[in-house]
Amino acid sequence: MAEPWLPLDGVRVVDFSMFVPGPFASSILADLGADVIKVEPPRGDPGRGYVPVQFETENRNKRSIALDLKHPDSAAVVEKLVARADVVLEGFRPGVAKRLGIDYDTLAQHNGRLVYCSISGYGQTGPWRERPGHDVNYVAAAGALAFPGQWLKQPARSSLPIADMAGGSFAAIAILAALREGKGAYLDLSLFEAAFFLGAMRHSLDPKVDARAHLFPVNDIFETADGKRLTLGILEEHFWENFTQLAPDLAQERFSTDAKRRANGDELSRELERVLKAKTAAEWLRLCDERDVPVDLCVTPGEAVKHPQLVERKATERGHAKFPVWANGGRGGSVRKGTPGLGEHTREILVELGFDDAEIAELRKKQAVI
Repeated sequence: MAEPWLPLDGVRVVDFSMFVPGPFASSILADLGADVIKVEPPRGDPGRGYVPVQFETENRNKRSIALDLKHPDSAAVVEKLVARADVVLEGFRPGVAKRLGIDYDTLAQHNGRLVYCSISGYGQTGPWRERPGHDVNYVAAAGALAFPGQWLKQPARSSLPIADMAGGSFAAIAILAALREGKGAYLDLSLFEAAFFLGAMRHSLDPKVDARAHLFPVNDIFETADGKRLTLGILEEHFWENFTQLAPDLAQERFSTDAKRRANGDELSRELERVLKAKTAAEWLRLCDERDVPVDLCVTPGEAVKHPQLVERKATERGHAKFPVWANGGRGGSVRKGTPGLGEHTREILVELGFDDAEIAELRKKQAVI
């Protein structure tokens, strides 16, 4: 069995962020070998209660220290944490980190080579810098809910927090770039701009862009006779020709080219709805596979995990999905440990930082840590 690919082994990350974006970013770093210390308030990251499922998945491979940043005695702990760190992440509204004494200017005094990443809704500058928001707000304001995802449907929100998870991914990329540069850096990441970047890359900045430019009537989701949903992925001409062998009544002149299929897309989409409902999902999966037509069943991750393809590629470990890149013939990254309990590693981390038993007892007594 190939050894896990852990290129970030030895990189130390202190993560003050909560909810989704920052923890998602640091989970990528942790999966690739970084030692991530999750700094939580005494009551814990609110994400533990808001979306417990995602909290569990994006905080594996980390250690938790429960530290009251509002307590004056916490400064000594922060100073020692940061002095040994390569990366710091925070996800507060602009100005909050400074009030807590964990802003870049303060922490850089303890460690000049620090890569410090601030993740906020709208960025550290600009008229919206202090505006409240969450993923659905950023996605809407960025233009990513202006276009439909299906030929005959209105725009709809994804189950995935697009801005939060894309922003976390961009943060991880920027952090790795800054580490490669080796000079220390202050990174200002806006979740709004992360969603805007995705939307603009997909749809351009043309205010008059065709709202269906990214859609194809034969590249869509359809219901089958047994109420299940299938995705057809037909773009290339040969896939369409293969599909019409299964549905000969669609081999019509008005649907004979991509341009004609788009021009008559409303009619074709309704015809496809009718055709797909004539057979069960299992029948369509078998027929399409036999004719080399791109098709897949809409399932949950819990159902997908049983697929032989994911089993063969060892896509999970310890009940978690693994980092989705293979390196050097082996699976990239690993799930080395589960999600920590609140403050589970407080004592362990304090000992590593050089605090003795008496000092740890005093910090606990004053409730600076738990």
